[in-house]
Amino acid sequence: MSSTVEQGRRSSVNVTRLLVNFGPLIFLAALMVVFTVMSPNFIDPINLFNILRQISITGLIALGMTFVILTAGIDLSVGSLLALCGMVAAVVAKGGTANTLSLSAAGGTGYGWFAALLAAVAVGALAGFVQGLAITRLKVPPFVVTLGGLTIFRGLTLTISNGGPISGFDASMRWFGNGLVGPVPVPVIIFAVAAILCHIVLRYTRYGRAVYAVGGNAEAARLSGLRVDRILISVYVIVGFFAGLASFVLSARLNSSEAVAGIGYELTVISAVVIGGTSLFGGIGSVGGTVVGAALIGVLQNGLQFNNVSSYTQSIVIGLILILAVAFDRFLKSRVSR
Repeated sequence: MSSTVEQGRRSSVNVTRLLVNFGPLIFLAALMVVFTVMSPNFIDPINLFNILRQISITGLIALGMTFVILTAGIDLSVGSLLALCGMVAAVVAKGGTANTLSLSAAGGTGYGWFAALLAAVAVGALAGFVQGLAITRLKVPPFVVTLGGLTIFRGLTLTISNGGPISGFDASMRWFGNGLVGPVPVPVIIFAVAAILCHIVLRYTRYGRAVYAVGGNAEAARLSGLRVDRILISVYVIVGFFAGLASFVLSARLNSSEAVAGIGYELTVISAVVIGGTSLFGGIGSVGGTVVGAALIGVLQNGLQFNNVSSYTQSIVIGLILILAVAFDRFLKSRVSR
C-alpha cells in the first residue's frame, strides 16, 4: 500500500516538474490549437511570419530584460529608451531634424544606416550604464531608477524631435525592417541570432554563471569573489543595447521614428520574460523561456485580433496572464520543493 502511495507521489512530482519546465511551451501549443480551430487562417504561413515579425521588436528587448531580471532587477524605462534611441538613429540617418515630416530619402545629407545603428545601440548602452551606475553606486532601487529613466528618456525624445516624428529613410535602412531573406523577414533573423548568442552567453560562459549567481544570492556571490556591482551595471548596459537595436529595427520597419514609440512596451517585455519562467526574485530563468514567452504573447495578441477583440481588452488579458503566470509558477515550484 505504501509503495503505491509513494509511486503516486513520485508521478505527481514528475508531472509538476514537467509543467515547471515546459508549461509555457505547452500553453503556447494549446493556444495555437484553439485559435486555429476558431479561425483556420490563423495557421497560414503568412500570418505566422507576421507574428514572428511582430514579436521580434519586443523580443529583442526581452532578451536584455532576461539578464536584468535574472539578477533580481527590473527596468521600466525600456519603452522610453527605445523611443530615444530610435529618434537619435533617425537624426543620424537624416543628417538632422530639418524636414522631419518628409517621407522622401532623396537629397538627404544623412550618415547612412550603419552610423544610425551605431548611434542607436551606443545611446541605449550609455543609458543602461548610467542607470546601472545609479543603482550600484547611489544604492537606489532599480524600480525607482528606471521609473525615473522612463520619464527622462521620453522627455529627451520629445526635446530632440520637438514632439514630432522623423520620417523617410533610404532603402538600405528600411531593408532591416521590411526585407526578406527567402521567406523569412529580416527582423526575425536578427531576433533569432540575438537569442542564440544570449543563450550561449548565459549557459556556457563564466559571465553567464556569474549573472545567475548574483541573482541567486548577491551577498554570497560577493563573498565568493565576484564583482557584483560590475555585473549589475553590465546587465543594464545589455538591456540598453537591445533597446537600441530594437529601436533601429522598428524605425526601419515603420520608415519613421516617433516620440510616442514604445509606450506600454514595459508590460509586454516583462510579461514575456516572466511568463517564460524567469523568476522576478532572480537566479532562475532562460533565454529559451523568454523566446517562448514572447511568442506566446504574440500569438495571443494576433489570435485576439483575428477574433476582433479590441486592443484595450488585449491589454487586460495580457495583464491577467502575467499575474496568473507568476502565481502558477510559484505554486508549482513550491510543490516541487516539498
